[in-house]
Amino acid sequence: MLSLYLHIPFCMKKCPYCDFYSLPAESGAMDAYAAALQERLRDWGERLSRPKVHTVYFGGGTPSRFGAARLRIVLEAARSSFEIVPEAEITAEANPADVTADFARALCAAGVNRVSLGVQSGNDGELSVLGRRHTARGAAEAVGRLREAGVRNLSLDLMLGLPGSGADTLQRSLEFLTSLSPEHISAYLLKIEPGTPFAARAETLALPEDDDAAEQYLLAVRFLAAHGYAQYEISNFARPGFESRHNLQYWRSGEYLGLGPSAHSFLSGRRFFFPRSLASFLQGNAPQDDGAGGDFSEYAMLALRLSEGLSRDSCAARFPEGEARFSDLLRRAETLPARLLRRSPERVSLTPEGFLVSNAVLAALLP
Repeated sequence: MLSLYLHIPFCMKKCPYCDFYSLPAESGAMDAYAAALQERLRDWGERLSRPKVHTVYFGGGTPSRFGAARLRIVLEAARSSFEIVPEAEITAEANPADVTADFARALCAAGVNRVSLGVQSGNDGELSVLGRRHTARGAAEAVGRLREAGVRNLSLDLMLGLPGSGADTLQRSLEFLTSLSPEHISAYLLKIEPGTPFAARAETLALPEDDDAAEQYLLAVRFLAAHGYAQYEISNFARPGFESRHNLQYWRSGEYLGLGPSAHSFLSGRRFFFPRSLASFLQGNAPQDDGAGGDFSEYAMLALRLSEGLSRDSCAARFPEGEARFSDLLRRAETLPARLLRRSPERVSLTPEGFLVSNAVLAALLP
């Protein structure tokens, strides 16, 4: 089945580390965008003959700034144009500062059954450096409001390797997030993106050395495992049964349709994307082709982001040459240090240490 990604490119303000496509949250622009999304959903629903959809994801930007009413209107258009299965996972990203009791209730009433909350840290000093609009206490209150409204599938984001951070500050953040008892945690290392305010002052940020940042990552892996959150992807951890089905669609090379400026898609072996331009999207311009997708190297690269890794059986089932390609990859895996890879005749997967240097490992496995 298909997954549907809907990009909501609006924020109250842009965080200094963020490179995602976003714009100021102005009512007129958001209303026009909601109408444009409805029209695109109708067009694509007809073009694809109303396919079944098993996950819907509102990403951003900040979907919570879009408002629950607009999210409901867009989701209703998706239901009219696609066959969204009854058990579908429907996720909306949210900023804790936006989560009032009314918003939480309206979000659940609209049909959203999973919320990804951008907490990022449990330390107020770090939140201030990140330009976040909430405090740790505000994040905890947002979680409480979402639980009271009926959200039973909650994911919290945590950033690692923050300016001035160390094992002690990360330990406090991990204790804070797990005390909120989410079903899912995304924990990822801060990356300084070109063109962002953080990039302009990177030398003054007191960033941890690479080895210290790596130790933070491994600390998070160990801590979360001890508290019931199994690592299933490089940056994602979940209680059993609460892995993000939408993200797994990407890593398992499933098909997905992305709508909105900067949104990417993979359908019928082709990749395409909408340019990073709200005006272009509102004008109804077509997406741009991004070439063929889904070959063995791409499939293996995506699968190796997952803790389950790449199996001989899945390769053989998907590609005529799959078993031979897997055997070749396995031979290459045998030349790499055991601390980076788990390998057997039937499966290859990366360890947490391997995830830290995944680009180099993948280059060795898939030259």
